[in-house]
Amino acid sequence: MPISSASVAGLPGDLLAEARRLQPHTVALRRDLHRTPELGLDLPRTRDAVLRALDGLGADVRTGSSCSSVVAVLDGARPGPTVLLRGDMDALPLQEDTGLEFASAVDGAMHACGHDTHTAMLASAAHLLAAHRDRIAGRVLLMFQPGEEGFHGARHMIDEGLLDDGPELAYALHISSTVPTGELHHRPGPIMAAADVLRVTVTGRGGHASAPQDACDPVPAAAAMVGGLQTLLSRRVGPHDPAVLTIARIQAGTTDNIIPETAELTGTLRTLSEPVRTLLHGEITAHCEHLARAYGCTARVGIARGYPVTENDAGANDALVRVGEAVLGERACVPMAAPMMGAEDFSYVLARVPGALAFLGARPPAVDPATAPPNHSNRVVFDEAAFPAGVAVYAGLALAALS
Repeated sequence: MPISSASVAGLPGDLLAEARRLQPHTVALRRDLHRTPELGLDLPRTRDAVLRALDGLGADVRTGSSCSSVVAVLDGARPGPTVLLRGDMDALPLQEDTGLEFASAVDGAMHACGHDTHTAMLASAAHLLAAHRDRIAGRVLLMFQPGEEGFHGARHMIDEGLLDDGPELAYALHISSTVPTGELHHRPGPIMAAADVLRVTVTGRGGHASAPQDACDPVPAAAAMVGGLQTLLSRRVGPHDPAVLTIARIQAGTTDNIIPETAELTGTLRTLSEPVRTLLHGEITAHCEHLARAYGCTARVGIARGYPVTENDAGANDALVRVGEAVLGERACVPMAAPMMGAEDFSYVLARVPGALAFLGARPPAVDPATAPPNHSNRVVFDEAAFPAGVAVYAGLALAALS
């Protein structure tokens, strides 16, 4: 379902101004959510706040059974296709250290990835779209999603029928604290990586630390694996197929004078294509097993598949740029030179529906670009002045597709 140049040209000329008029409501909802973050798939308070924000719009609203999701369907004045807009809702297990007056009041939880802003911007976009219902030929499917931070919330929603309405386009915005406020960073094709979890257990034979010849120490084998895995990537994957393997945790032993029986490695594998992802699963397993044997040990390798590659449809991305330029100005849309190696479960939607995800800049103007705390930092701060841009782009995408 292409978005035509004529439909983009026909967008209301004051969408951004309308979004700015909604700013008090956007900020109020965002700050409410920021004070009371919830983790994972069970977000009852967040869900109820979204339901209150959507009350009175005349949308068909339904909630999930396996998670605290909210789906709202806004019908236009005339029949037509369906466009999906996503906003995720869950927080991260971090202790906030921002000093904000509306900082998290929940111990050990924080909206450090900006999902509170996504939810608030999408709720305000729903109000903006409802005000232009007479322009809409079709329906807007508003996806308020829990469990993006590693809990596969999008997949839960798909399993519960999210896509049964047959959306023909799908869009999501992700806020960024390191991108200048109001800029929209985009790219066709892969924009975020697949993320898998690697766990390796190396088993030897324990003994006294003073007599390693009488044991089979798994620690040197595990240490050799860490360096060897980095070499493996550079020798098995070409320089034009980015892949990242980070061993983030090494655990072995209980005290200084005991050679342990096992050593464990845990890490993450990030790739941008399924062929490279499949190749590395096999190569990593073989490397660890063979290296363990060289040290007289054995290795049990497990690689848990996480989110797939987030891949933007080229046509949908081009439409996003044209809408972004029409709503925010020609200089607002900035092409990304390379994908991010972070992961995003909107990838499950984009695997089924043509669409795109883009990054919305929200770096406070007083913050030095070189030292701006990034998303997932417990000191991250997002510039609320970016919100009208997100609201207007969300609404503009739906209006351009359904006019």
